[in-house]
Amino acid sequence: MRALPRGPSRIFMDFMRRLAPAVAPWMVASATLSSSAAAATRAPPPRLPAAYEAPSPGPSLAPATLDRWWLLFQDPVLDALEDEAFATAPDALTAQARIVEARATRNSQIAQTLPTGEISGKASQEREHNLGGGQNALFPIGGVFESETVNLEPSWEIDLFGRLAEARKVAKADLAATRFNIEGSRAILAASVADDYFQATGLAIQIDDARETLRIETGLERVAQEKADLGLGAASDADRVAGDVAQAQAQLEELQSQFHAARRALLVLIGRGGASVESIPVKAEVADAPPPPQALPSELLARRPDVREAEARLRAEAGTAKLRHLAIFPTFTFLPQLGLSRTVQPSVGFNAATNTLFPIQQTTTLGFWTWGGGVTIPLLDIPRLLYDAKAEDARTREAAIVYEKTVQTAFGEAENALVSLAAGRRAAAVLADGEVRAHLASEAAKTRYAMGLDDLTTALSAEQAWRTTHSALTSERVQAVRRAVAAYKALGGGWAYATRAKAP
Repeated sequence: MRALPRGPSRIFMDFMRRLAPAVAPWMVASATLSSSAAAATRAPPPRLPAAYEAPSPGPSLAPATLDRWWLLFQDPVLDALEDEAFATAPDALTAQARIVEARATRNSQIAQTLPTGEISGKASQEREHNLGGGQNALFPIGGVFESETVNLEPSWEIDLFGRLAEARKVAKADLAATRFNIEGSRAILAASVADDYFQATGLAIQIDDARETLRIETGLERVAQEKADLGLGAASDADRVAGDVAQAQAQLEELQSQFHAARRALLVLIGRGGASVESIPVKAEVADAPPPPQALPSELLARRPDVREAEARLRAEAGTAKLRHLAIFPTFTFLPQLGLSRTVQPSVGFNAATNTLFPIQQTTTLGFWTWGGGVTIPLLDIPRLLYDAKAEDARTREAAIVYEKTVQTAFGEAENALVSLAAGRRAAAVLADGEVRAHLASEAAKTRYAMGLDDLTTALSAEQAWRTTHSALTSERVQAVRRAVAAYKALGGGWAYATRAKAP
């Protein structure tokens, strides 16, 4: 009885059985190295305290609220500037382009792990003429030769050891790292817009205070000059007060130039650098900073974009290290081929009626398929591959150290921001009490001056003391809202954490 022909699958299994004795040593060595590499690159989780040492009297905020923390200031101008910055700021537009580039790069890297191949075709036509000798009917000389061929030659690496799956994981981790870096830049943009806006607000307040100081100094100069003219005071007193007036005038000019520069910088930041500085309505007043939210140090691991970026880069490096160790495994490739060909060439025909031969053009059309497999064993490259794997293990350990340092830095920034914000709120409360007392003293001095009990100098001096305390209070309030901006940024606010908390 005739044996049935062996199918492709059986031929492939026989090939694998014959190859197993040669491949087994590399498989055992590679598995050992890969397990040791995984143990070496596994980093312990960073240790964080259970709570911040800074007091956190504020309420617990929902993630979506902290994502858009600038709404807590209840300032319509700030809200409009933030929305405009995310739409038109150069940093925001660059971030959009970078995320498109990162996604395309990820897709390209994943596509490289899929079966590859190409379709090739060839067509030719050749004409031959007999230049000498007689024509032989049995063996024609010359004629038209045509050839057309189309081939499909795919190549498919069989992922027996998980190299291709790990490469896809690395591509996704690289995309996650880039995405978190972009989200970090957006969070920095939000904080920069708010900080520049509150800085401009503080300068507007200082300008108003400087104008009041100039008014008081001008009044003191007028009184001192009148006393000197009447012989009731020394001329040097008038000259000294005139120097204070000049100093107040110079300070006002400096503050106005800084106010202009601050608004111009804010316009450049949001992508409207050519607009007039007057297009940003800045009021010379500032509200109290919102209280800091209740937060735990462990939340930084999910809330801070830079921490998430460092984590994704650690995953990418660990995956790359695994790929370096898997590189010493054999590579098995499935190599099928499909084709279609058509040929036209001179031939000989036979006339059965006359028993004669005559020349004809014979056309032949063929379809064919083949299959095959290949194996590559990096025998002589093993020393180099081991050195590459060792170097990648070191880079993975570096990434683990960077990740832990990033976490510790984030904790330090968050705690320092909360401590600074709490201290600023206490200082503002103390200055608010002092400002009320100074204002009462100024009003009392004005009353005594109106009753003729004090002179104008005493009243203006009391008002100047109140203005100085008031200026310190408003300055502290401006610094408080700026510290609040830094605190929200340090806690990981300013990016869409609620919808992008999980890495792909």
